[in-house]
Amino acid sequence: MDIDSIRTQIDQLDDQLLELFNRRAALALSIGEIKKVQQLAVYDPNREKRIFSRMQQANLGPLDNSAIVRLFERVIDESRSLERILTKGK
Repeated sequence: MDIDSIRTQIDQLDDQLLELFNRRAALALSIGEIKKVQQLAVYDPNREKRIFSRMQQANLGPLDNSAIVRLFERVIDESRSLERILTKGK
């Protein structure tokens, strides 16, 4: 394989990641709607710990578990930001 074909594969994966991130964000907004109605807190540290633990257990590398947690922290943080905007009535 040459560098261009590898980059093409990376571009295709990036496209898939973009779609998945947005699908996940849409689901987070749905959860935010429910939390708003039920007056639940946006931040659920126990849920986040369960996500991190599940992702670490499923991780086959080459990224190490600390990298996986950092990535998911960022994804979850963005989802939480969407939920906060929703719960403030934007």
